[in-house]
Amino acid sequence: MIKKIPVLIFLILVYIIGLNAQSAGINDLLKPANPLEQPIPVIRDVFSVPQKATLTKNDVHNQYAIALNRFIQSNVKSSYKDFEMMIENISPLDYIYLQISEKMADLGLFNLSELAMSKTSDEDISYLHCEDVKRFYFPAVKLSTEDEIYLAEMFSNIIYNDQSREVTAELIKNTSLLNKYDYANYIAALGYYKSNNIPEAEKYINIAISKNPKNLNYKKLKAEILTQTKKPQNALKIVAEIKSQPVLTTEFRKKINSIEEYTLYKTSKNEFDKKYHLANYFYYENELNKSMRTLQTAFNTKKSNNRNIYALLSRVYYDMKEYEKAGDNAEKSYKLDHGNSIALMVLGDLAYRKSDYKTALKHYENAASNEKNSYQAEINIAKTYQKLGNNKKAKEIYEKILKNHSDCYEAYYQTALLDKTREENYLKKTVAINNRYKDGWIDLARLELERNKPDSASKYLATARYIDENDYRYYYYQGLFYKTKGLTGDAKRSFRKSLMLNPDYAPAKEELSI
Repeated sequence: MIKKIPVLIFLILVYIIGLNAQSAGINDLLKPANPLEQPIPVIRDVFSVPQKATLTKNDVHNQYAIALNRFIQSNVKSSYKDFEMMIENISPLDYIYLQISEKMADLGLFNLSELAMSKTSDEDISYLHCEDVKRFYFPAVKLSTEDEIYLAEMFSNIIYNDQSREVTAELIKNTSLLNKYDYANYIAALGYYKSNNIPEAEKYINIAISKNPKNLNYKKLKAEILTQTKKPQNALKIVAEIKSQPVLTTEFRKKINSIEEYTLYKTSKNEFDKKYHLANYFYYENELNKSMRTLQTAFNTKKSNNRNIYALLSRVYYDMKEYEKAGDNAEKSYKLDHGNSIALMVLGDLAYRKSDYKTALKHYENAASNEKNSYQAEINIAKTYQKLGNNKKAKEIYEKILKNHSDCYEAYYQTALLDKTREENYLKKTVAINNRYKDGWIDLARLELERNKPDSASKYLATARYIDENDYRYYYYQGLFYKTKGLTGDAKRSFRKSLMLNPDYAPAKEELSI
């Protein structure tokens, strides 16, 4: 019998793959290092209670390194079997299945992506991500396993093995495959694009889109292709089409913002604009150091340009937890432009972090008045009202946001905490929209523990730990889980760990009678 693989070892898969492989031209800016040369993270069990099986670190490394190396070397048939075995045998956790489904679709292994989706158990949590994966990547015509592997081999050779010309020449001879599958035309377009044959790339991506006009990945490639034509501005029209699609999850909305910034970078003629959009692109890709370095080279004599650089730098530094630098740059931007919404938001965040809620509220309200197309300032205003004790006002703002923005996970989350009648429903909506939002998973675990359902809570806790193993709340609720199981020693260790991470956390102190 095949052994079950502990959930957290999937960290190796995400860590090693890290591809976003179908990004083609965009990936030229962010070429990953050889995955086999990367250090292997320390693997820890989710719980100290017995698991169905364990694998050593070397076992895990070998399994995933071999599978991915086979894909890179275009031995896709063997790699396919390895990935299939992985999906069939990891311990069941919806969050992990959702991550796998996206990674497999990104590699063009759509049948494996569907297999991962079929393993999810809670449709309330999984449905939005599954829909977005299909909307972004999936072909209109389902590929047979044989044809999927064949086209994946071509994809591997185009992306990793510098064989774009040879692969494309072979593919265009296979007219039956091109006539049957929209995805085959996408691969032909990708091959031509990577070999710098822009007219043929445009021809085949247009065929792919005509066969499957809803596929956003095809349109992304078309935008990249158009940036290399005599009329690169036409790429922005394609980006506008992509942005108009009903993508609801935070991950895919961020992906679309990234596409837009990359396209603006490629089409801008002004050197400042190019650098600014490139920095924004890196920001959306969570490449904060690259974003920061790009911005530092973009300063010039125009105050109007520098105010935007200072503002974005302040946001980058804030996200890097370099709060003093964030404040310095936000102040510099504010002096040049009192209405810069990014700078105002950072100033508000810094005041909020220091518990200066009245100052934070002032900055957030100013940001909201200058930023009509974003609800983030309104979210922060509502959160600040909560800190000031005005839950009624906060709830009114959240409900107003949700009437117009069904993709606002923070509004669902905060409303869940304020309204017990909608708590479970809205917490699940929170993680459905943003499955990387650990607060939502932690509160789902809390809710299940309050209902005396520790085994259900343990799955939510496993996800929270996977996202951030240094969250003090995770260890507190992990301690409560152990307590319900009668594991007093493990419970105390978890409560102590919670206090190590946050010495002022009262619930953990209470459990330890401190």
